[in-house]
Amino acid sequence: MNRIERIQQMLQASPQDNFLRHALALEYIKTGDDTEAEKLFKAILTECPDYVGSYYHLAKLLERNGNTQEAINWYEQGMQAAKKTNDMHAYNELQSAYEDLVY
Repeated sequence: MNRIERIQQMLQASPQDNFLRHALALEYIKTGDDTEAEKLFKAILTECPDYVGSYYHLAKLLERNGNTQEAINWYEQGMQAAKKTNDMHAYNELQSAYEDLVY
């Protein structure tokens, strides 16, 4: 059983586990399935906007696929969420990636 299958199996028991969903999205990226990864990241952030770790990966995925404006929007939302949760490490990573893209 590969990693994706193992994570999917664990998600059957806990379908709303954001840690597992985030891990699955990262595995999809590794296999080149950006569409499924994007769906998962967006689902996580729609349902739990304070799950700060997913903003960076979603925005990077969008940036890599040429969706620059959407990536900028997600970086901005992520910076706001990071401020709200007082996660300055995540804020700095998001801000750096945002500035690299915008400037």
